[in-house]
Amino acid sequence: MIMSEEKKKDLLDKGAIVQRDYETYAIAPHIPGGICEPSVLRKIADVAEKYNAAALKLTSAQRIAIVGIAESDIESAWRDLDMPPGYAIGLCVRSIKFCPGTTFCKRGKQDAVKLGLEFDRKYHGLELPSKFKIGVSGCTNCCAESWIKDLGFIGMPNGWKVVAGGSAGAAPAIAEVVAENLTDEEATALADRIINYYKNSGTRKRLGRYIKEIGMEEFKKAVL
Repeated sequence: MIMSEEKKKDLLDKGAIVQRDYETYAIAPHIPGGICEPSVLRKIADVAEKYNAAALKLTSAQRIAIVGIAESDIESAWRDLDMPPGYAIGLCVRSIKFCPGTTFCKRGKQDAVKLGLEFDRKYHGLELPSKFKIGVSGCTNCCAESWIKDLGFIGMPNGWKVVAGGSAGAAPAIAEVVAENLTDEEATALADRIINYYKNSGTRKRLGRYIKEIGMEEFKKAVL
C-alpha cells in the first residue's frame, strides 16, 4: 500500500507510525532517558487497555510504544496520555539516549543523567539535515551506545570523551574521537557547536557521511 505524502505528514504531526498491516498505528510518548515515575507507567498501561492496543514495546530509544491502535483513536489516546510525543521519525534529533551514570550506577564516572537531560531539553525534535541521535554514557561500558550515535559522550575519570559520526542501521559506522577530558560545560558547548555547524552545513547527508566527505581534521577545525 502506497501512502500519500500528505497522509505521512499528517501522521507525523500526530506522532503516529503506521504498522505492518497499514491499518493500525504506534505512538510513543516521550520519556527522557527512560526515567519516569510509576504513575507514568500506569497511565500508559491504562491508555493501551482503553484503546485495545496490540502490545506495549520497550523501544531502543528508552520509550514505551503503544502498538496497534486504530487511526480514529490516535488523537484521543494522546489527549488521555497528556504527554509529548517522542520523535521517532523525521529529519530531526530523534532521541537522546543516556544511561544511569553516577546518579544510580556504581560504574559511572560522569553524570550521564544530568548531561542527557540537558541535551534532551535543548535538542529533542530539533530539525536537522538528516536524522540525528545522541548517546550519553557514564563510563566506557557505553550502555547508551555512544560509539554508534551521530554524537556521543563517554564518561571517563577525567571528564567527557566526545565522539561523532557513528551510526547503526543499513550503513553501520563507529564514531571518531573529537575531544577528550571535557567538563560538563565544555561538553555542552561542543555539542552546541557541532549541531549548529551541521545544521548550517548545507548537506543533506547524515553527519557521519558528511564528516567522511570533508575529513575529520577539517570537521575538528570547524567545531573545536
